[in-house]
Amino acid sequence: MAATKPGKTETLAAFFDDGTYTALYTDGPVSAAYGCANGQSVYVVFQNGQPLDVNDIEKNIRVLAMAAQTGAPVVTFYNSNGACLEGGLALLNANSRLMAEIARISGVVPQIAVVVGTCAGSAAVQAAAADVCIMSEEGELFLNAPFNSEDKVEKAGGSAFAARAGVAAIVAKDAADAAAKAARIAGLMPSNNLAGPAVFDFAAPSSVLNLAKYDPKAAAAALADADSVIELYGGYGKAVYTALATAGGTTVGIVATGAGSMNHHCAAKAARFIRLCDAYSIPVLTIVNTTGFVRSEGDDMAGGIRQAARLAGVYAEATTVKVAVLAGEAVGPVYTVFAASADWRVAVEGCTIAPLAPEAAVSVLYKDEIDASDNIQEATKAKAAEYREKVAGASAAVAGGAADAAVKPAEVRTAVVQALDMLASKRAVRLAKKHGNITL
Repeated sequence: MAATKPGKTETLAAFFDDGTYTALYTDGPVSAAYGCANGQSVYVVFQNGQPLDVNDIEKNIRVLAMAAQTGAPVVTFYNSNGACLEGGLALLNANSRLMAEIARISGVVPQIAVVVGTCAGSAAVQAAAADVCIMSEEGELFLNAPFNSEDKVEKAGGSAFAARAGVAAIVAKDAADAAAKAARIAGLMPSNNLAGPAVFDFAAPSSVLNLAKYDPKAAAAALADADSVIELYGGYGKAVYTALATAGGTTVGIVATGAGSMNHHCAAKAARFIRLCDAYSIPVLTIVNTTGFVRSEGDDMAGGIRQAARLAGVYAEATTVKVAVLAGEAVGPVYTVFAASADWRVAVEGCTIAPLAPEAAVSVLYKDEIDASDNIQEATKAKAAEYREKVAGASAAVAGGAADAAVKPAEVRTAVVQALDMLASKRAVRLAKKHGNITL
């Protein structure tokens, strides 16, 4: 016998603390509630799978407006098999007003979309516009029905597909699991853009940063509080790791580069995540160790340079606290994009910080000496090692102003927590303008 899918009662019980909440709207395809999730006051909009009419959409708009007025997050559970076509143009106008309200309060209060059933057409756009989109494996998310596509893509519209496309930040096994994950995210996020960060009890991690076997996920776990890391967008742009966590009991956003090359998906993923953190003044902790942006005409054509420029601009424009840990290779554009605009830069002993890769640099600086040697490869290698130690190492970076502190790998977490504490009272004012024109 097939397992029964979690319904509204089971889903909301998994979301709200102790399963208790105050019902705001109870009749019709859309209901709403208010309560505490992971200690955070939250509004919920819940669709029960039926077609939506104008009144249902107006309920959603009303809840969003209330959330903005009271400064509390909104979690919307998407599950509707369409719209009541009898609504005609009034339905189209209502959906337009809903999208406008989602955009109006974006960056004011956190919005979390949880797709537990069918989410299609305008609803898919609305869900994708949320700060974080969580999908149940039972959910469907698409603009146009996948089965009408001429190009039959396996499992198009499913949660795994949405994760690979960079729309679903988290995939859960069912509605109850998705609700529990949404509650955890809501608890980590500030209640609104003017609220101070929540403070949590914490324990130190059991591991330390390991440069010999560098892995972005392990590096994030080594710097964050124990068992606090929640990865976002794990199915997309896999050469960059993004996660929410706590460090020293305070929520942080972690961006950790992988040791390999990054493509345009990775740059877009990191930029999207940093904007989320900056909107709610969540400190950004960046761990840098990568060979750089991928060398590919195809990736450049797909937007590689444009997305790298976007990422650099997003980092530079962000006024939230920014701490960069230079844990390995941070050469040329990598340093410029990921570390140059940080408020505090921690160089880990053994890292390489330089405008050009050491091998390339010494081939120019010491060309005559290398050419005169008996073994050009060995001479280049020796000179590059010397260059790394004397010119491109952690101590040299501090002396040259490219880093603010040089520490041993075992001391990185302490340095990070101290930096976050030191910068907690940071205030920054942007120049008066309508908005920047960073390439998108």
